[in-house]
Amino acid sequence: MRRIYLDYNAAAPIRPEARDAALAALEAGGNASSVHAVGRAARSVIEQARAQVAALVGAASNEIVFTSGGSEANCLAIASAVQSGAGRLIVGAVEHPCVLDAAAACGRPVEILPVDGDGVYRLDWLEARLAAWKAGDGRPFVAVMAVNHETGVVQPIASAGALVKARGGWLHVDAVAAAGRIPLSFPGMGAHTLALSGHKIGAAPGCGALVFTSEAPLRRQIHGGGQELGLRAGSENIPGIVAFGAAASCALRGAAPVAEVEAAKERAARRLLEAGAVRVGSGAEVAPGVLCLAMEGFASHLQVMALDLDGVMVSAGAACASGKVTRSPVLTAMGLGDLADCALRVSGGWATKPADWDVFAEAWLSAYQRHSARRRLKEVA
Repeated sequence: MRRIYLDYNAAAPIRPEARDAALAALEAGGNASSVHAVGRAARSVIEQARAQVAALVGAASNEIVFTSGGSEANCLAIASAVQSGAGRLIVGAVEHPCVLDAAAACGRPVEILPVDGDGVYRLDWLEARLAAWKAGDGRPFVAVMAVNHETGVVQPIASAGALVKARGGWLHVDAVAAAGRIPLSFPGMGAHTLALSGHKIGAAPGCGALVFTSEAPLRRQIHGGGQELGLRAGSENIPGIVAFGAAASCALRGAAPVAEVEAAKERAARRLLEAGAVRVGSGAEVAPGVLCLAMEGFASHLQVMALDLDGVMVSAGAACASGKVTRSPVLTAMGLGDLADCALRVSGGWATKPADWDVFAEAWLSAYQRHSARRRLKEVA
């Protein structure tokens, strides 16, 4: 059976360039804090990777601190903002759980920035709330994502950045689901901090980064040595970091067949819509390679299992929520109601071929046909 992997928003397959870089680092060994030749060589490849990751988002090398992943990067930004004087936080309703949970645990009041029916942040609400901000609330801190991890909806980050800047606030952007899918300009979006994750763009798991400006005073949460600009103690994950750098360079170069793959995705979407499915976020801009659909009466977990049996791997939402039966907070915030229990997230990436989307559509239509037949039999019985 041919296996079709369309769950890149959970984790992308490792790119050959990233694998080769990680293997070379493992073979070289060494500790980047050592002053001998092997240590200096390790330091050199880390700094090369730092420059590669910085280039992906248009940042400077000294604006990158490596972390264990996107979750740690998001948590570092939130904890730093709180320790730097943020008295209240505004967090988007459709943020990743690591952002929502970190905000809830920070000990400060948290307000939720709502979205419209397409999952786009309501900047009118944000503008009004910031206009009413009180001096006693401390520096405004706003956390919004660039691309939603479930729906692929692209958010108006630059516009949000302008609103936050006008109030002297701190804008944090979770760009984990955006990197490698849409162009990212850290200076252009007006963000003060930005989170990235290596394994979403084809690096190895266990490495991410927080991009920051001088206007965002970071406070290290892991104490010890002076690694990572003194902002994160502990010996660096050299294989993970160099793999991240290699994957970032590949993502920055892009891939030639994007148009053909995107056309195949849209072709697959049309076939499912003709069968009665609903496209989530249909009125918004959606990042390339991401498709979120819902079919009333066809539970998400049944769709995932049926497709998996046919060799097609997709998901029903955030990977961190895998195995949980709770309804997606993202789709709930969008007002989908019971339809949120019937949604499917399909996401391709750097190795996806146009035929993969065609196979997905065939498998889904076949699964839905079987599901519908079983429902009719139950109704007759």
